[in-house]
Amino acid sequence: MPVDPPDLEALSGDAQRTWHGFLLVYEPLRPQLYRYCRYLTRSPWDAEDLAQDTLARAFATLSRMGHAPPNPRSWLFRVASNLWIDRLRQERGAVFQEGVREPSASPLDPQATREAATTLVAQLGPQERAAVVLKDVFELSLEEIAEALSTTVGAVKTALHRGRGKLEQPDPDIPRRAVPEVVTAFCEAFNARDIPRITALLLDHASVEVVSATVEGPREAKILRGMLFGSKRMARAAELGGMEARFIAGVHPTPPRLELVTCRGEPLLLSWYQHDDGEAVRAITRLDVSDGRISRLRNYFFTPDCIEEVCRELGLPFRTNGYRWWLPPR
Repeated sequence: MPVDPPDLEALSGDAQRTWHGFLLVYEPLRPQLYRYCRYLTRSPWDAEDLAQDTLARAFATLSRMGHAPPNPRSWLFRVASNLWIDRLRQERGAVFQEGVREPSASPLDPQATREAATTLVAQLGPQERAAVVLKDVFELSLEEIAEALSTTVGAVKTALHRGRGKLEQPDPDIPRRAVPEVVTAFCEAFNARDIPRITALLLDHASVEVVSATVEGPREAKILRGMLFGSKRMARAAELGGMEARFIAGVHPTPPRLELVTCRGEPLLLSWYQHDDGEAVRAITRLDVSDGRISRLRNYFFTPDCIEEVCRELGLPFRTNGYRWWLPPR
């Protein structure tokens, strides 16, 4: 008897709703997850990438678990630690000690947390930094930290004092990169709403993405059109979906303008949106360039922690858009 083919559209819709439900449940932990990833990576962009990868891995792992993790925050930190350690291994070819791997389906007891911490300490290097992360992020006791570091409680106290001072210091200076001409041209074409010119500045195989939301090629210019004219939809987002009403109060339907700035040595494009009380940055765009054209465009729109950090560093007003593409009630 022939079997009907699966309804992929329905399956995709179900998966999307399940993913959004997962994000909604874990959303209160997102600021802490970003801050922890920031400790590890020392970069807002790498921290955002690691946080996104952590949530994707946690979502996939949760489907194989027989129950919800008893301590969701520690569980997310374990996932982030594993991904970060694997990333360092791949990038640096370093030799790592064996330690905690994929989050297991068993509850996270204190011993599992200590094992994760031990692995993390081995990778972080400086004892002071390891002590601070174990205390302030994993919330281990002084005695547990001393056991993990094979030292004394007194030495841990000293390491915490020194390490906190070092972690409060600014990140190392990053050499300022020259702004490619194509980036300036893209900014000008965007503000002129010249879509043919914008498309011509992209490589044929360029990727265009809203970080944490979608990826597409330049010939399917939905994202670019959204960047150009999305403020009109934003004003009706509560009806059409895309953003929750609490994030769009006072926004005008006028198109945003781009401003080219340099932050942490990198040229960035800031999207300024009009509001009842004036302009504010609501998105940040990063561009990769190859052969004089744009090979990758990343729009940071649903990344409130990253937007806040960069705008505060630049001393600019900002508004955030939440962590996710919002689906209106069915």
